[in-house]
Amino acid sequence: MKDKQSFEDDLKKLQKIVEELGSGKLTLMDSLKKYEEGVKLAQICSASLNDAQRKVEVLMKKDGKASLEKFSEEEGEEK
Repeated sequence: MKDKQSFEDDLKKLQKIVEELGSGKLTLMDSLKKYEEGVKLAQICSASLNDAQRKVEVLMKKDGKASLEKFSEEEGEEK
């Protein structure tokens, strides 16, 4: 059974695959294998981001309604 990896680990693997595919040094078959692995990782990362978004929306609910406010860089910076 595969251990659950972090989003960051999956993203690093995906970035490495993109670099390998972009290098042009892989054979066609290796490129196809890497592409398939990359698609799977992209789907996993997307699902992780969607889960995180849903959690944020739940945390931001006010009066039973989701209150999505725009984040400004000034609010996110510590002064």
